[in-house]
Amino acid sequence: MGESKKRKRRGGKKGEEEQQAIPSPSAKRTKLKEPSTFLEKMRARLSGGHFRMINEKLYTCTGKEALDYFKEEPSLFDMYHAGYKSQMSNWPEQPVNVIIKWLKKQSPSFVIADFGCGEALIAKTLKNKVFSLDLVSSDPNVIACDMANTPLASSSVNVAVFCLSLMGTNYKSYIEESNRVLKPGGWLLIAEVKSRFDPNTGGADPEKFSNAISELGFKSVKKDFSNKMFILFYFTKKEKQISKRKEIEWPTLKPCLYKRR
Repeated sequence: MGESKKRKRRGGKKGEEEQQAIPSPSAKRTKLKEPSTFLEKMRARLSGGHFRMINEKLYTCTGKEALDYFKEEPSLFDMYHAGYKSQMSNWPEQPVNVIIKWLKKQSPSFVIADFGCGEALIAKTLKNKVFSLDLVSSDPNVIACDMANTPLASSSVNVAVFCLSLMGTNYKSYIEESNRVLKPGGWLLIAEVKSRFDPNTGGADPEKFSNAISELGFKSVKKDFSNKMFILFYFTKKEKQISKRKEIEWPTLKPCLYKRR
């Protein structure tokens, strides 16, 4: 009888140990979350690494080379824009929204050329006729082309916009193309990262940049330095263009490269 009680007690203790060894449902859920979170972090790091690689490529090659680059692997364009959106989400204000606000105050009959349109927010927001131009098009309303060689007719648009899109080493060719497609008296709006225009850290002198564009055939109307992250330049195309102009000295724009965090 005493032995039987001992066995029962031992059996009871063993049963308790077995129960304790079996994890509760909540414990299972906790353990499952850890690898999921780890994988998400790894995917984010890989995505960020790809973005930095593509971003550096775009800042250190010509527009034609960038076009060929994305033609070979169009999915890289989507990868780049996913990383771009992630970076821009940290900005207190988006330059495209400032430009859209300005455009809403202009005539609804203005025809707009959005060079390097990205998600084509200008076309999606305004009722104006907008030519959305970029290196790759997954949208039937976006024209895939080299920014230095667009299919737009000469003197056909009222406003040309470059919103963080002067990325190629031949950026002057993009501005020359905007001069070709703009009507006399038309507007040229350029928003660029502020660090690209800091001479103290290797950036271009904003005055030299503005003067080069003026020599091309534009009049500088306004420079807006009020934002912490970007500068906005406003120009108008002169009514009378110079047939023969001297060689323009274009400053080198500092690439906007992101460091690994």
